[in-house]
Amino acid sequence: MKNLIINNTKIVTPLGKEAKKGNLMHDIEVIPDGCIIITEGIISYAGPMEGHPAVRPDEHYEVIDAKGNVSLPGFIDSHTHLIFGGFRPDEFEWRLKGDSYMSIMERGGGIQSTVNATREASKEELIDKAQWFVDRMSEMGVTTVEAKSGYGLDSETEIKMLDAISELADRPDQKVSIIATFLGAHAVPTEYKGHTTEYVDLIINEMLPKAKGKAKCCDVFCEKNVFELKDSRRLLEAAEAMGYSLKLHADEIVTLGGGELSAELGALSADHLLHVSDKGIQMMADAGVVATLLPLTAFALKEPYAPARKFIDAGAPVALATDLNPGSCFSGSIPLTIALACIYMNMSIEETITALTLNGAAALGMAHEIGSLEPGKRGDVIILGSDNYHILPYYVGMNCVKTTVHDGKVVTQNK
Repeated sequence: MKNLIINNTKIVTPLGKEAKKGNLMHDIEVIPDGCIIITEGIISYAGPMEGHPAVRPDEHYEVIDAKGNVSLPGFIDSHTHLIFGGFRPDEFEWRLKGDSYMSIMERGGGIQSTVNATREASKEELIDKAQWFVDRMSEMGVTTVEAKSGYGLDSETEIKMLDAISELADRPDQKVSIIATFLGAHAVPTEYKGHTTEYVDLIINEMLPKAKGKAKCCDVFCEKNVFELKDSRRLLEAAEAMGYSLKLHADEIVTLGGGELSAELGALSADHLLHVSDKGIQMMADAGVVATLLPLTAFALKEPYAPARKFIDAGAPVALATDLNPGSCFSGSIPLTIALACIYMNMSIEETITALTLNGAAALGMAHEIGSLEPGKRGDVIILGSDNYHILPYYVGMNCVKTTVHDGKVVTQNK
């Protein structure tokens, strides 16, 4: 079905083709008795029911009566590690007993454990495993998800991961758009321990050229004793020269200056930011770098939440994402992300909606085509089982999405 009409709906959406910054994140359009028309996958009308333009008479339209329930833009999960081999439940138990994330890495667990499993997995195994997560995401209203490489840490496996992401995205009738990010600098592999500079050389000289065209963005885990500022800058500048957009895992574990670096380089986003400095916050706000905050990870690690209010008050654009991964955050729960943002990070529901839609799109460099319900944007819509969008944090951790529409087609219908 190419064309769709959603009638009798309460439209709730941010508007625009760029990130909403600071207090503007609170500004969302609410149309009580609305109609959304999607023609050949693109929104052609989103406005009041009364007086909406006539549909094309030569085309057939599927009609959904939303019965007064809320329609939102599809959620955008702009930071995940969707492709990986193996699982790490033993490490979760270690953390429950008090071991830190970094101490687990130092004893041979952490990212390297997943690297070993991912190197051994076939591309087909990685794809089939990821599809299960994608289907669950669609049930929760996700219509676009970012998927990082970074569990290969060698040229062969990093490219295998990117090819898996591409083939997953291209599956017939895929329910979610999947955007690849190259993260070869996720950790220093065992074979390069003590030789970080040489590993960065390998990424720049071999991996980045091979990954070009397979990934839109280049990311780096900018962290003390992993990739510190000098190596992170060198890698990202090389990536930018090759045409990549830039992203950073920044200031997650210690205050290193990753936020400041993201601003200096004009990155699309800096992510995590649990320990970002006040200077970093202001520099990111001034540069328009999206602060992508990942409350599920802080929750799972029992760490303080990122300072969402400081970012918003400084005039920065804030996005929210799940950080689904097999180690520090084995969850892709959009409902819990919303609850944590509102309850513990003091974000309003309007700011949270903007962070999971338009600003998530901006964190991927895609705000011109997704992230809001307005003509010219892609037909990605979710319908809640309620006429009140405040149910999203109120129904704590529970899924409120009834229908997910991707590219103008109903892809998930929850009972």
